[in-house]
Amino acid sequence: MAGLFAKIAAGEIPSYKVAEDDRFYAFLDINPLAKGHTLVIPRREVDYIFDLDDDELAAMTVFAKRVARAIKAAFPCRKVGMAVLGLEVPHAHIHLIPMQSEKDMLFSNPKLKLTDEEFGEIAARIRAEME
Repeated sequence: MAGLFAKIAAGEIPSYKVAEDDRFYAFLDINPLAKGHTLVIPRREVDYIFDLDDDELAAMTVFAKRVARAIKAAFPCRKVGMAVLGLEVPHAHIHLIPMQSEKDMLFSNPKLKLTDEEFGEIAARIRAEME
């Protein structure tokens, strides 16, 4: 039985898609730390990111880099931080978070409360910046 993120990548559960290819899918985090907070997942359901084979992990990182560049263009910031936690959902994923300081990466920070319209606009801005 497919998990939550696999269902999102398959289009069975709605998401605010930012980018996709045949191997990876990027979508907005619904509990974002900042506007533009995006998750990058492999379409293949793997619980632990370091269980991906070397080529897949490298390709996922390159895919995340393209998404991060689009986030930075859409939401100017000092850098886009990358975090891998992986305890909350059993599907490997990378968090990409626009940041002005390291404090912006603290997952204990309050999450933004955004409307459906705001999420849609954020995703569209990032998609427009994808190479």
